[in-house]
Amino acid sequence: MAEHDLVVRGGTVVDGTGARRRRADVAVTGGLVTAVGEVEGRGRRELDADGLVVAPGWVDVHTHYDGQASWDPLLTPSCWHGVTTVVMGNCGVGFAPVEPDRHEWLVALMEGVEDIPGTALHEGITWEWESFPEYLDALARSPKAIEVAAQVPHAALRGYVMGDRGADHEAVPDGDEIARMGRLAAEAVEAGALGFTTSRTIAHRSSDGRPTPSLTATADELLGIARAVGSTGKGVFQAVADLDDLEGEFALLRAMAEVARRPLSISTLQRPGQPHDAYRRLLELVTAANADGVQIRSQVAARPVGLMLSLQGTVHPLRASATYQALVGRPHAEVVAELRRPEVKARVLAELAAPGADLLAAFPPAFALGDHPRYDPRPDEALDLAAAYDVLLEHDGTGVVYVPIMNYVDGDMAAVREMLVHPLAVPGLGDAGAHCTMICDASFCTYLVQHWAREAPADQRLDLEWVVQRQAAATAALVGLHDRGLLAPGFRADLNVLDPQTVAIGRTEMRHDLPAGGKRLVQRATGYHATLVAGEVVVQDGEPTGALPGGLVRGARPAP
Repeated sequence: MAEHDLVVRGGTVVDGTGARRRRADVAVTGGLVTAVGEVEGRGRRELDADGLVVAPGWVDVHTHYDGQASWDPLLTPSCWHGVTTVVMGNCGVGFAPVEPDRHEWLVALMEGVEDIPGTALHEGITWEWESFPEYLDALARSPKAIEVAAQVPHAALRGYVMGDRGADHEAVPDGDEIARMGRLAAEAVEAGALGFTTSRTIAHRSSDGRPTPSLTATADELLGIARAVGSTGKGVFQAVADLDDLEGEFALLRAMAEVARRPLSISTLQRPGQPHDAYRRLLELVTAANADGVQIRSQVAARPVGLMLSLQGTVHPLRASATYQALVGRPHAEVVAELRRPEVKARVLAELAAPGADLLAAFPPAFALGDHPRYDPRPDEALDLAAAYDVLLEHDGTGVVYVPIMNYVDGDMAAVREMLVHPLAVPGLGDAGAHCTMICDASFCTYLVQHWAREAPADQRLDLEWVVQRQAAATAALVGLHDRGLLAPGFRADLNVLDPQTVAIGRTEMRHDLPAGGKRLVQRATGYHATLVAGEVVVQDGEPTGALPGGLVRGARPAP
Protein backbone atom coordinates (compact mmCIF):
# COMPACT_ATOMS: atom_id res chain seq x y z
CA MET A 1 0.00 0.00 0.00
CA ALA A 2 1.11 3.52 -0.74
CA GLU A 3 2.60 5.49 2.11
CA HIS A 4 1.97 9.19 2.40
CA ASP A 5 3.71 11.85 4.43
CA LEU A 6 0.36 12.77 5.95
CA VAL A 7 -3.28 11.77 5.73
CA VAL A 8 -6.02 13.97 7.17
CA ARG A 9 -8.60 11.30 7.74
CA GLY A 10 -12.40 11.37 7.67
CA GLY A 11 -13.08 15.09 7.59
CA THR A 12 -15.71 17.09 5.75
CA VAL A 13 -13.80 18.63 2.85
CA VAL A 14 -14.68 22.13 1.66
CA ASP A 15 -12.20 22.26 -1.18
CA GLY A 16 -12.20 25.95 -2.17
CA THR A 17 -13.88 25.55 -5.54
CA GLY A 18 -17.28 26.48 -4.15
CA ALA A 19 -18.52 22.90 -4.61
CA ARG A 20 -20.64 21.36 -1.88
CA ARG A 21 -18.82 19.83 1.05
CA ARG A 22 -18.17 16.10 1.10
CA ARG A 23 -16.65 13.55 3.43
CA ALA A 24 -13.14 12.69 2.25
CA ASP A 25 -9.56 12.05 3.26
CA VAL A 26 -6.74 14.34 2.16
CA ALA A 27 -3.32 12.83 1.43
CA VAL A 28 -0.13 14.89 1.37
CA THR A 29 3.37 14.05 0.14
CA GLY A 30 6.27 16.42 -0.46
CA GLY A 31 4.28 19.42 0.72
CA LEU A 32 1.58 18.93 -1.94
CA VAL A 33 -1.90 17.46 -1.89
CA THR A 34 -1.74 14.10 -3.67
CA ALA A 35 -5.28 12.78 -3.20
CA VAL A 36 -8.68 13.91 -2.00
CA GLY A 37 -11.23 11.13 -1.50
CA GLU A 38 -11.00 7.68 0.01
CA VAL A 39 -7.25 7.46 0.49
CA GLU A 40 -5.72 4.02 0.62
CA GLY A 41 -2.58 3.33 2.57
CA ARG A 42 -1.35 5.00 5.71
CA GLY A 43 0.36 8.27 6.34
CA ARG A 44 3.58 8.59 8.28
CA ARG A 45 1.39 10.93 10.29
CA GLU A 46 -2.39 10.88 10.43
CA LEU A 47 -4.78 13.56 11.65
CA ASP A 48 -8.28 12.55 12.69
CA ALA A 49 -10.68 15.12 11.23
CA ASP A 50 -13.91 13.27 12.01
CA GLY A 51 -16.60 15.85 12.75
CA LEU A 52 -14.40 18.69 11.47
CA VAL A 53 -14.10 20.65 8.25
CA VAL A 54 -10.92 20.43 6.18
CA ALA A 55 -10.38 23.52 4.02
CA PRO A 56 -7.54 25.33 2.26
CA GLY A 57 -5.49 27.75 4.35
CA TRP A 58 -6.56 31.37 4.13
CA VAL A 59 -4.66 33.73 1.85
CA ASP A 60 -4.59 37.28 3.26
CA VAL A 61 -3.67 39.69 0.48
CA HIS A 62 -3.65 42.91 2.51
CA THR A 63 -1.12 42.94 5.37
CA HIS A 64 1.70 45.18 6.60
CA TYR A 65 4.24 42.72 7.95
CA ASP A 66 7.07 44.47 6.04
CA GLY A 67 8.97 45.12 9.27
CA GLN A 68 7.66 42.29 11.46
CA ALA A 69 8.75 39.73 8.87
CA SER A 70 12.33 40.65 9.88
CA TRP A 71 11.93 39.48 13.46
CA ASP A 72 8.84 37.29 13.87
CA PRO A 73 8.98 33.86 12.21
CA LEU A 74 5.39 33.12 13.29
CA LEU A 75 3.79 36.29 11.91
CA THR A 76 1.22 36.48 14.66
CA PRO A 77 -1.66 37.10 14.83
CA SER A 78 -2.29 35.84 11.28
CA CYS A 79 -1.17 32.27 11.94
CA TRP A 80 -3.65 32.07 14.84
CA HIS A 81 -6.48 32.80 12.41
CA GLY A 82 -5.85 30.06 9.87
CA VAL A 83 -3.83 32.23 7.49
CA THR A 84 -1.15 30.31 5.60
CA THR A 85 -0.04 32.99 3.10
CA VAL A 86 0.24 36.74 3.70
CA VAL A 87 0.92 39.46 1.14
CA MET A 88 2.59 42.65 2.39
CA GLY A 89 3.82 45.92 0.91
CA ASN A 90 0.31 47.29 0.50
CA CYS A 91 -0.77 50.94 0.40
CA GLY A 92 2.50 52.12 -1.11
CA VAL A 93 4.53 51.77 2.12
CA GLY A 94 7.38 49.42 2.92
CA PHE A 95 11.13 49.25 3.50
CA ALA A 96 12.77 48.78 0.11
CA PRO A 97 14.38 50.08 -1.93
CA VAL A 98 16.15 52.38 0.52
CA GLU A 99 19.39 54.35 0.71
CA PRO A 100 21.35 53.62 3.91
CA ASP A 101 20.75 57.14 5.20
CA ARG A 102 16.98 57.06 4.69
CA HIS A 103 15.96 54.32 7.13
CA GLU A 104 14.50 56.89 9.52
CA TRP A 105 12.40 58.38 6.70
CA LEU A 106 10.73 55.06 5.89
CA VAL A 107 10.23 54.19 9.57
CA ALA A 108 8.50 57.53 10.19
CA LEU A 109 6.29 56.95 7.18
CA MET A 110 5.28 53.45 8.30
CA GLU A 111 4.78 54.63 11.88
CA GLY A 112 2.44 57.39 10.75
CA VAL A 113 0.53 55.59 8.01
CA GLU A 114 0.16 52.22 9.70
CA ASP A 115 0.50 53.01 13.44
CA ILE A 116 3.43 50.65 14.00
CA PRO A 117 5.71 51.86 16.82
CA GLY A 118 8.83 53.44 15.36
CA THR A 119 10.96 52.19 18.24
CA ALA A 120 9.92 48.62 17.44
CA LEU A 121 10.74 49.07 13.77
CA HIS A 122 14.14 50.60 14.53
CA GLU A 123 15.09 47.78 16.88
CA GLY A 124 13.55 44.92 14.95
CA ILE A 125 14.46 45.62 11.32
CA THR A 126 17.83 44.28 10.25
CA TRP A 127 18.36 46.55 7.21
CA GLU A 128 20.41 43.96 5.34
CA TRP A 129 19.39 45.45 2.01
CA GLU A 130 19.29 48.49 -0.22
CA SER A 131 17.56 47.27 -3.38
CA PHE A 132 14.24 45.46 -3.45
CA PRO A 133 15.82 42.21 -4.72
CA GLU A 134 18.21 42.39 -1.73
CA TYR A 135 15.19 42.84 0.56
CA LEU A 136 13.65 39.69 -0.88
CA ASP A 137 16.93 37.85 -0.38
CA ALA A 138 16.99 38.92 3.27
CA LEU A 139 13.43 37.69 3.78
CA ALA A 140 14.28 34.39 2.11
CA ARG A 141 17.14 33.71 4.53
CA SER A 142 14.84 33.22 7.53
CA PRO A 143 12.31 30.35 7.67
CA LYS A 144 8.80 31.17 8.78
CA ALA A 145 5.75 29.31 9.96
CA ILE A 146 3.68 30.58 7.04
CA GLU A 147 4.31 31.86 3.52
CA VAL A 148 5.13 35.55 2.89
CA ALA A 149 4.91 37.49 -0.36
CA ALA A 150 5.93 41.12 -0.94
CA GLN A 151 5.00 43.99 -3.22
CA VAL A 152 7.12 47.01 -4.11
CA PRO A 153 5.80 50.18 -2.44
CA HIS A 154 5.49 53.48 -4.30
CA ALA A 155 6.59 55.68 -1.38
CA ALA A 156 9.88 53.85 -0.89
CA LEU A 157 10.52 53.89 -4.61
CA ARG A 158 9.89 57.63 -4.77
CA GLY A 159 12.22 58.36 -1.86
CA TYR A 160 14.94 56.18 -3.34
CA VAL A 161 14.85 57.90 -6.73
CA MET A 162 13.94 61.48 -5.76
CA GLY A 163 15.50 61.82 -2.30
CA ASP A 164 13.87 64.52 -0.17
CA ARG A 165 11.91 65.68 -3.22
CA GLY A 166 10.02 62.40 -3.09
CA ALA A 167 8.04 63.66 -0.09
CA ASP A 168 7.61 67.19 -1.50
CA HIS A 169 4.18 67.46 -3.05
CA GLU A 170 5.25 70.45 -5.08
CA ALA A 171 7.98 68.39 -6.73
CA VAL A 172 7.29 66.51 -9.95
CA PRO A 173 9.71 63.81 -11.13
CA ASP A 174 11.25 64.40 -14.52
CA GLY A 175 11.23 61.85 -17.31
CA ASP A 176 14.48 60.25 -16.23
CA GLU A 177 13.25 59.83 -12.66
CA ILE A 178 9.99 58.28 -13.80
CA ALA A 179 11.91 55.92 -16.07
CA ARG A 180 14.17 54.92 -13.18
CA MET A 181 11.21 54.28 -10.88
CA GLY A 182 9.72 52.12 -13.60
CA ARG A 183 12.95 50.17 -14.08
CA LEU A 184 13.26 49.54 -10.34
CA ALA A 185 9.64 48.43 -10.04
CA ALA A 186 10.11 46.06 -12.98
CA GLU A 187 13.37 44.79 -11.44
CA ALA A 188 11.50 44.09 -8.19
CA VAL A 189 8.78 42.15 -10.01
CA GLU A 190 11.36 40.17 -11.96
CA ALA A 191 13.06 39.33 -8.63
CA GLY A 192 9.83 38.02 -7.13
CA ALA A 193 7.69 40.93 -5.93
CA LEU A 194 4.05 40.18 -6.62
CA GLY A 195 3.41 43.69 -7.85
CA PHE A 196 3.40 47.44 -7.20
CA THR A 197 1.26 49.37 -4.69
CA THR A 198 0.33 53.02 -4.24
CA SER A 199 -1.70 55.27 -1.95
CA ARG A 200 -3.72 58.34 -2.85
CA THR A 201 -5.47 59.00 0.45
CA ILE A 202 -4.99 62.05 2.65
CA ALA A 203 -5.48 59.80 5.70
CA HIS A 204 -2.02 58.28 5.11
CA ARG A 205 0.54 60.55 6.76
CA SER A 206 4.05 60.21 8.10
CA SER A 207 4.58 60.53 11.85
CA ASP A 208 5.55 64.18 11.24
CA GLY A 209 2.13 64.85 9.70
CA ARG A 210 3.17 65.04 6.06
CA PRO A 211 0.91 63.26 3.55
CA THR A 212 2.21 60.04 2.05
CA PRO A 213 4.65 60.75 -0.80
CA SER A 214 2.50 59.12 -3.47
CA LEU A 215 -0.60 61.20 -2.71
CA THR A 216 -0.10 63.69 -5.54
CA ALA A 217 1.78 61.53 -8.03
CA THR A 218 0.89 62.60 -11.55
CA ALA A 219 -0.62 60.49 -14.28
CA ASP A 220 2.75 60.56 -16.09
CA GLU A 221 4.44 59.03 -13.05
CA LEU A 222 1.82 56.36 -12.35
CA LEU A 223 1.41 55.36 -15.97
CA GLY A 224 5.17 55.33 -16.53
CA ILE A 225 5.64 52.89 -13.65
CA ALA A 226 2.66 50.84 -14.82
CA ARG A 227 4.07 50.50 -18.35
CA ALA A 228 7.42 49.34 -17.00
CA VAL A 229 5.82 46.73 -14.75
CA GLY A 230 3.58 45.66 -17.61
CA SER A 231 6.59 45.11 -19.84
CA THR A 232 7.57 42.16 -17.61
CA GLY A 233 4.30 40.38 -18.33
CA LYS A 234 4.04 39.81 -14.58
CA GLY A 235 2.76 41.49 -11.47
CA VAL A 236 -0.38 43.09 -10.11
CA PHE A 237 -1.28 46.55 -8.81
CA GLN A 238 -2.92 47.53 -5.54
CA ALA A 239 -4.24 51.01 -4.79
CA VAL A 240 -6.00 52.86 -2.01
CA ALA A 241 -7.52 56.27 -2.72
CA ASP A 242 -9.99 58.67 -1.13
CA LEU A 243 -12.00 58.73 -4.37
CA ASP A 244 -13.66 62.04 -3.52
CA ASP A 245 -13.34 62.67 -7.25
CA LEU A 246 -14.59 59.18 -7.93
CA GLU A 247 -14.81 59.30 -11.71
CA GLY A 248 -11.46 61.03 -12.20
CA GLU A 249 -9.49 58.96 -9.70
CA PHE A 250 -10.93 55.71 -10.95
CA ALA A 251 -10.13 56.67 -14.54
CA LEU A 252 -6.47 57.12 -13.57
CA LEU A 253 -6.29 53.79 -11.78
CA ARG A 254 -8.08 52.08 -14.64
CA ALA A 255 -5.54 53.59 -17.04
CA MET A 256 -2.73 51.96 -15.02
CA ALA A 257 -4.32 48.54 -15.50
CA GLU A 258 -4.96 49.28 -19.18
CA VAL A 259 -1.44 50.40 -20.13
CA ALA A 260 0.16 47.58 -18.13
CA ARG A 261 -2.35 44.94 -19.18
CA ARG A 262 -2.07 43.64 -15.64
CA PRO A 263 -4.70 43.20 -12.87
CA LEU A 264 -5.37 45.94 -10.31
CA SER A 265 -7.30 45.89 -7.04
CA ILE A 266 -8.69 48.91 -5.24
CA SER A 267 -9.86 49.36 -1.66
CA THR A 268 -13.65 49.68 -1.59
CA LEU A 269 -15.38 51.01 1.51
CA GLN A 270 -18.47 52.93 2.56
CA ARG A 271 -16.82 56.12 3.80
CA PRO A 272 -18.36 58.79 6.05
CA GLY A 273 -18.51 62.20 4.41
CA GLN A 274 -19.14 60.73 0.96
CA PRO A 275 -22.52 59.86 -0.55
CA HIS A 276 -23.46 56.75 1.41
CA ASP A 277 -23.87 54.73 -1.79
CA ALA A 278 -20.61 55.90 -3.43
CA TYR A 279 -19.29 52.37 -3.01
CA ARG A 280 -22.03 51.20 -5.36
CA ARG A 281 -20.85 53.58 -8.04
CA LEU A 282 -17.31 52.31 -7.58
CA LEU A 283 -18.54 48.73 -8.00
CA GLU A 284 -20.34 49.82 -11.17
CA LEU A 285 -17.11 51.29 -12.53
CA VAL A 286 -15.23 48.09 -11.66
CA THR A 287 -17.89 46.05 -13.45
CA ALA A 288 -17.73 48.27 -16.53
CA ALA A 289 -13.93 48.04 -16.66
CA ASN A 290 -14.04 44.24 -16.61
CA ALA A 291 -16.69 44.24 -19.33
CA ASP A 292 -14.14 46.15 -21.41
CA GLY A 293 -11.45 43.57 -20.68
CA VAL A 294 -9.63 45.59 -17.98
CA GLN A 295 -8.96 43.39 -14.94
CA ILE A 296 -9.91 45.31 -11.80
CA ARG A 297 -11.15 43.92 -8.51
CA SER A 298 -12.49 45.54 -5.35
CA GLN A 299 -10.80 44.68 -2.07
CA VAL A 300 -13.48 44.76 0.62
CA ALA A 301 -13.69 44.35 4.39
CA ALA A 302 -15.45 41.58 6.26
CA ARG A 303 -17.07 43.97 8.73
CA PRO A 304 -17.11 47.67 9.68
CA VAL A 305 -13.67 49.25 9.98
CA GLY A 306 -13.35 51.14 13.23
CA LEU A 307 -11.24 52.20 16.17
CA MET A 308 -10.71 50.22 19.35
CA LEU A 309 -10.28 52.66 22.22
CA SER A 310 -8.73 51.46 25.48
CA LEU A 311 -6.78 52.88 28.41
CA GLN A 312 -3.71 51.06 27.08
CA GLY A 313 -4.10 52.46 23.58
CA THR A 314 -2.95 55.63 21.87
CA VAL A 315 -6.38 57.29 21.90
CA HIS A 316 -9.30 56.91 24.30
CA PRO A 317 -12.15 59.07 25.65
CA LEU A 318 -10.45 60.11 28.91
CA ARG A 319 -7.28 61.62 27.49
CA ALA A 320 -8.56 65.21 27.44
CA SER A 321 -9.17 65.18 31.20
CA ALA A 322 -6.57 66.99 33.31
CA THR A 323 -7.29 64.58 36.17
CA TYR A 324 -6.57 61.63 33.91
CA GLN A 325 -3.42 63.27 32.53
CA ALA A 326 -2.09 63.63 36.07
CA LEU A 327 -2.21 59.83 36.32
CA VAL A 328 -0.29 59.16 33.08
CA GLY A 329 3.02 57.42 33.72
CA ARG A 330 1.89 55.58 36.82
CA PRO A 331 1.53 51.77 36.73
CA HIS A 332 -1.61 50.68 34.96
CA ALA A 333 -3.09 49.05 38.05
CA GLU A 334 -2.70 52.28 40.03
CA VAL A 335 -4.34 54.30 37.27
CA VAL A 336 -7.30 51.92 37.21
CA ALA A 337 -7.64 51.99 41.00
CA GLU A 338 -7.77 55.79 40.95
CA LEU A 339 -10.27 55.91 38.11
CA ARG A 340 -12.55 53.53 40.03
CA ARG A 341 -12.94 56.05 42.85
CA PRO A 342 -16.37 57.73 42.51
CA GLU A 343 -15.00 61.20 43.18
CA VAL A 344 -12.32 60.77 40.49
CA LYS A 345 -14.91 59.57 37.99
CA ALA A 346 -17.10 62.58 38.75
CA ARG A 347 -14.17 64.96 38.30
CA VAL A 348 -13.06 63.37 35.03
CA LEU A 349 -16.57 63.45 33.56
CA ALA A 350 -16.99 67.07 34.61
CA GLU A 351 -13.75 68.01 32.88
CA LEU A 352 -14.82 66.16 29.74
CA ALA A 353 -18.07 68.12 29.68
CA ALA A 354 -16.13 71.20 28.58
CA PRO A 355 -16.64 72.20 24.90
CA GLY A 356 -14.49 70.06 22.62
CA ALA A 357 -13.29 67.74 25.39
CA ASP A 358 -15.68 64.84 24.72
CA LEU A 359 -13.84 62.68 22.19
CA LEU A 360 -16.88 60.48 21.62
CA ALA A 361 -18.89 63.48 20.49
CA ALA A 362 -16.48 63.87 17.57
CA PHE A 363 -16.93 60.26 16.48
CA PRO A 364 -19.83 58.24 15.15
CA PRO A 365 -21.62 56.20 17.86
CA ALA A 366 -19.40 54.12 20.15
CA PHE A 367 -20.16 50.68 21.58
CA ALA A 368 -18.80 48.17 24.06
CA LEU A 369 -16.80 45.58 22.13
CA GLY A 370 -17.20 42.90 24.80
CA ASP A 371 -15.41 39.67 25.71
CA HIS A 372 -16.84 38.01 22.62
CA PRO A 373 -16.36 40.89 20.17
CA ARG A 374 -19.49 42.05 18.39
CA TYR A 375 -19.17 44.22 15.32
CA ASP A 376 -22.87 44.55 14.50
CA PRO A 377 -24.28 46.53 17.45
CA ARG A 378 -27.66 48.18 17.21
CA PRO A 379 -27.71 52.00 17.20
CA ASP A 380 -29.66 51.94 20.49
CA GLU A 381 -26.66 50.23 22.15
CA ALA A 382 -24.48 53.32 21.71
CA LEU A 383 -22.55 54.46 24.78
CA ASP A 384 -22.59 57.88 26.35
CA LEU A 385 -19.38 59.12 27.97
CA ALA A 386 -20.24 57.83 31.46
CA ALA A 387 -21.01 54.36 30.11
CA ALA A 388 -17.81 54.39 28.03
CA TYR A 389 -15.87 55.27 31.20
CA ASP A 390 -17.20 52.13 32.87
CA VAL A 391 -16.43 49.95 29.84
CA LEU A 392 -12.80 51.13 29.81
CA LEU A 393 -12.42 49.98 33.43
CA GLU A 394 -13.75 46.49 32.82
CA HIS A 395 -11.36 43.53 33.17
CA ASP A 396 -8.84 45.43 35.29
CA GLY A 397 -8.87 48.41 32.97
CA THR A 398 -8.53 46.54 29.69
CA GLY A 399 -12.07 47.07 28.39
CA VAL A 400 -12.48 48.22 24.80
CA VAL A 401 -14.80 50.83 23.30
CA TYR A 402 -15.48 50.21 19.61
CA VAL A 403 -16.14 53.07 17.19
CA PRO A 404 -17.14 51.86 13.69
CA ILE A 405 -15.98 54.48 11.20
CA MET A 406 -16.43 52.94 7.75
CA ASN A 407 -18.98 50.45 6.44
CA TYR A 408 -21.45 51.37 9.20
CA VAL A 409 -22.92 54.63 7.97
CA ASP A 410 -26.46 53.23 8.11
CA GLY A 411 -26.03 51.53 11.48
CA ASP A 412 -26.03 48.00 10.07
CA MET A 413 -23.92 45.68 7.94
CA ALA A 414 -26.03 45.73 4.79
CA ALA A 415 -23.33 47.62 2.88
CA VAL A 416 -20.65 45.18 4.07
CA ARG A 417 -22.61 42.23 2.78
CA GLU A 418 -23.44 43.95 -0.50
CA MET A 419 -19.74 44.55 -1.16
CA LEU A 420 -18.69 41.07 -0.02
CA VAL A 421 -21.04 39.23 -2.37
CA HIS A 422 -20.23 41.32 -5.44
CA PRO A 423 -18.72 38.91 -7.99
CA LEU A 424 -15.73 41.20 -8.59
CA ALA A 425 -14.96 41.75 -4.90
CA VAL A 426 -12.33 39.89 -2.87
CA PRO A 427 -11.91 39.95 0.93
CA GLY A 428 -8.97 42.07 2.04
CA LEU A 429 -8.15 45.24 4.00
CA GLY A 430 -7.42 43.48 7.31
CA ASP A 431 -4.06 45.30 7.68
CA ALA A 432 -2.50 42.53 9.78
CA GLY A 433 0.71 43.78 11.36
CA ALA A 434 -0.44 47.41 11.34
CA HIS A 435 -2.59 49.86 13.32
CA CYS A 436 -1.17 48.31 16.43
CA THR A 437 -2.91 50.33 19.14
CA MET A 438 -6.26 51.32 17.63
CA ILE A 439 -7.40 48.71 15.07
CA CYS A 440 -7.34 44.91 15.20
CA ASP A 441 -8.69 43.62 11.90
CA ALA A 442 -6.26 40.76 11.30
CA SER A 443 -9.14 38.55 12.44
CA PHE A 444 -11.21 39.27 9.29
CA CYS A 445 -10.69 35.71 8.03
CA THR A 446 -12.08 34.21 11.22
CA TYR A 447 -14.96 36.69 11.20
CA LEU A 448 -16.03 35.53 7.76
CA VAL A 449 -16.55 32.02 9.15
CA GLN A 450 -17.90 33.00 12.56
CA HIS A 451 -20.33 35.73 11.53
CA TRP A 452 -21.18 35.39 7.88
CA ALA A 453 -21.31 31.58 7.76
CA ARG A 454 -22.86 31.02 11.20
CA GLU A 455 -24.04 33.94 13.35
CA ALA A 456 -25.57 36.33 10.82
CA PRO A 457 -29.37 36.41 10.54
CA ALA A 458 -30.54 33.45 8.47
CA ASP A 459 -31.51 35.59 5.50
CA GLN A 460 -28.06 37.23 5.47
CA ARG A 461 -25.93 34.16 6.06
CA LEU A 462 -23.39 33.00 3.46
CA ASP A 463 -22.54 29.38 2.71
CA LEU A 464 -19.30 28.14 4.23
CA GLU A 465 -18.35 26.86 0.78
CA TRP A 466 -18.63 30.41 -0.56
CA VAL A 467 -16.63 31.88 2.33
CA VAL A 468 -13.81 29.36 1.84
CA GLN A 469 -13.68 29.95 -1.91
CA ARG A 470 -13.44 33.73 -1.47
CA GLN A 471 -10.86 33.73 1.34
CA ALA A 472 -8.63 31.05 -0.20
CA ALA A 473 -8.88 30.52 -3.97
CA ALA A 474 -10.15 34.00 -4.86
CA THR A 475 -7.61 35.88 -2.79
CA ALA A 476 -4.78 33.68 -4.05
CA ALA A 477 -5.83 34.26 -7.66
CA LEU A 478 -6.03 38.02 -7.08
CA VAL A 479 -2.25 38.18 -6.63
CA GLY A 480 -1.33 35.43 -9.11
CA LEU A 481 -0.74 32.60 -6.62
CA HIS A 482 -2.64 29.92 -8.47
CA ASP A 483 -0.83 27.04 -6.74
CA ARG A 484 -2.78 27.38 -3.48
CA GLY A 485 -6.28 28.02 -2.19
CA LEU A 486 -7.71 24.69 -3.38
CA LEU A 487 -7.62 21.16 -2.01
CA ALA A 488 -6.84 19.19 -5.14
CA PRO A 489 -3.92 17.03 -6.30
CA GLY A 490 -0.84 19.11 -7.11
CA PHE A 491 -1.81 22.14 -5.00
CA ARG A 492 0.14 23.24 -1.95
CA ALA A 493 -0.86 21.39 1.18
CA ASP A 494 -1.75 24.54 3.09
CA LEU A 495 -4.93 23.77 4.96
CA ASN A 496 -7.11 24.28 8.01
CA VAL A 497 -8.82 21.64 10.10
CA LEU A 498 -11.57 23.54 11.87
CA ASP A 499 -14.92 23.34 13.58
CA PRO A 500 -17.12 25.93 11.87
CA GLN A 501 -19.55 25.77 14.81
CA THR A 502 -16.93 26.99 17.28
CA VAL A 503 -14.60 29.14 15.16
CA ALA A 504 -14.64 32.51 16.89
CA ILE A 505 -12.61 35.61 17.65
CA GLY A 506 -11.25 35.85 21.18
CA ARG A 507 -11.12 38.79 23.53
CA THR A 508 -9.13 41.83 22.40
CA GLU A 509 -5.93 42.32 24.41
CA MET A 510 -2.98 44.68 24.38
CA ARG A 511 0.40 42.94 24.32
CA HIS A 512 3.83 44.50 24.83
CA ASP A 513 5.63 41.94 22.69
CA LEU A 514 7.07 44.02 19.86
CA PRO A 515 10.78 44.90 19.84
CA ALA A 516 11.71 47.62 22.35
CA GLY A 517 8.59 46.74 24.34
CA GLY A 518 6.25 48.07 21.66
CA LYS A 519 2.58 47.33 22.15
CA ARG A 520 -0.13 46.01 19.87
CA LEU A 521 -3.73 44.89 20.01
CA VAL A 522 -4.26 41.22 19.22
CA GLN A 523 -7.10 38.73 19.15
CA ARG A 524 -6.69 34.97 19.37
CA ALA A 525 -9.08 32.53 17.75
CA THR A 526 -10.83 29.34 18.78
CA GLY A 527 -12.13 26.50 16.64
CA TYR A 528 -9.00 25.92 14.52
CA HIS A 529 -7.83 22.44 15.46
CA ALA A 530 -4.83 22.54 13.13
CA THR A 531 -3.33 24.83 10.51
CA LEU A 532 -0.87 23.22 8.11
CA VAL A 533 1.68 24.77 5.76
CA ALA A 534 3.23 22.50 3.12
CA GLY A 535 1.78 19.55 5.01
CA GLU A 536 3.31 20.44 8.39
CA VAL A 537 1.21 21.47 11.37
CA VAL A 538 2.26 24.99 12.34
CA VAL A 539 -0.56 25.74 14.80
CA GLN A 540 -2.34 23.08 16.86
CA ASP A 541 -5.37 24.05 18.95
CA GLY A 542 -4.31 27.68 18.95
CA GLU A 543 -0.65 27.17 19.84
CA PRO A 544 2.31 27.32 17.43
CA THR A 545 4.10 23.99 17.17
CA GLY A 546 7.53 25.44 16.38
CA ALA A 547 7.50 24.09 12.83
CA LEU A 548 8.76 26.61 10.26
CA PRO A 549 7.98 25.18 6.81
CA GLY A 550 7.04 28.56 5.31
CA GLY A 551 9.14 31.31 3.82
CA LEU A 552 9.27 33.79 0.98
CA VAL A 553 7.04 33.37 -2.06
CA ARG A 554 8.77 34.75 -5.13
CA GLY A 555 6.44 35.84 -7.91
CA ALA A 556 3.27 34.49 -9.38
CA ARG A 557 2.67 30.75 -9.34
CA PRO A 558 0.83 28.83 -12.04
CA ALA A 559 -1.81 26.27 -11.21
CA PRO A 560 -0.56 22.67 -11.11
